Amino acid sequence: MCSYRCTTCQYKCKDKSSFKEHLRTHRGEKPYECTICQYRCSQKSSLKIHLRTHSGEKPYECTICQYRCSQKNDLKKHLRTHSGEKPYECTICQYRCSVKSSLKRHLRTHSGEKPYECTICQYRCSQKSSLKIHLRTHSGEKPYECTICQYRCSQKSSLKIHLRTHSGEKPYECTICQYRCSQKNDLKKHLRTHSGEKPYECTICQYRCSVKSSLKTHLRTHSGEKPYECTICQYRCSVKSSLKTHLRTHSGEKPYECTICQYRFKHKNSLKKHLKTHSDMV
Repeated sequence: MCSYRCTTCQYKCKDKSSFKEHLRTHRGEKPYECTICQYRCSQKSSLKIHLRTHSGEKPYECTICQYRCSQKNDLKKHLRTHSGEKPYECTICQYRCSVKSSLKRHLRTHSGEKPYECTICQYRCSQKSSLKIHLRTHSGEKPYECTICQYRCSQKSSLKIHLRTHSGEKPYECTICQYRCSQKNDLKKHLRTHSGEKPYECTICQYRCSVKSSLKTHLRTHSGEKPYECTICQYRCSVKSSLKTHLRTHSGEKPYECTICQYRFKHKNSLKKHLKTHSDMV
């Protein structure tokens, strides 16, 4: 039988000490203080757990793998990665998860709630981690660095994708043809070549395309914008590839070679036309 009942909330307990500690959550009283940092708390057990952040002590160990942690509750969560247990379920869709906080984040996809706000611009998001990543666009911070080249980035996932340029790994495969790629988004774009889907539409004319970047380039035909400029002459263009081709007029580079007569060209299209002269001679 519970002897102590809180008059502020529905909390009840049997012993006086637990009840006394609970009352501090309402009063904001934090009598326990860390001697190393400024951390304060209302419960002695919380201070004990906190001190492990300084000592590095991890008394809780997984019996299946080498995982260790400082809190009993963290071990409980970890064990679900082995058991596959997902006790938290969304009441709107079929989403299930092993951690309560994950369910809380998921529910924001339904509610549209975005509690995290950037103090510099109007960006808002549903996850604290997303705000942390976003803030790097303002600070210019790039904490993730490639160990092979000088590439740096603001997101761990971007580094993972980049490393595939060195390893040659292409984990995403088309189920219709033999196309493989290193990025999921590239596979999504490729699949439109099979489906014929063109989700991006020009608001000025009837132009439609399968890739967002193609629409961006197309819109320059209306605006007259030419952001790519030659550093040698006054040539400007709307497409990056056009600038690359133009620069060959200065460098004299001819990367396209005929495999029959070894004649070289600056433009791929010129090689294509030239090859017809060989086929016409047969």
